[in-house]
Amino acid sequence: MEVAKIIKEKLGTIVDVRSYDEFMGGHVAGSINIPLNEIPHRMQEIQELKAPLVVCCASGNRSGQAQVFLTAHGIESYNDGSWLDVNYLQSQIE
Repeated sequence: MEVAKIIKEKLGTIVDVRSYDEFMGGHVAGSINIPLNEIPHRMQEIQELKAPLVVCCASGNRSGQAQVFLTAHGIESYNDGSWLDVNYLQSQIE
């Protein structure tokens, strides 16, 4: 599935894997914050989120790691890199 479509049509959940402090400094409206290092401990919560998940961070590195981990655990997820890119796509909703 195309990530832009997931974001624009709100077909899934946007998960920001940056630290809490980074998240509070700015984030995509409606996204949730689950820092990368907390993902293994919050799998039950993650499994209850509306899938697919679109993961983002500052540059795409941490979200890439999160996407690999989530996919390995059977959760449909997509790495969309920087939260600023996700924010831009979301702002294009008509």
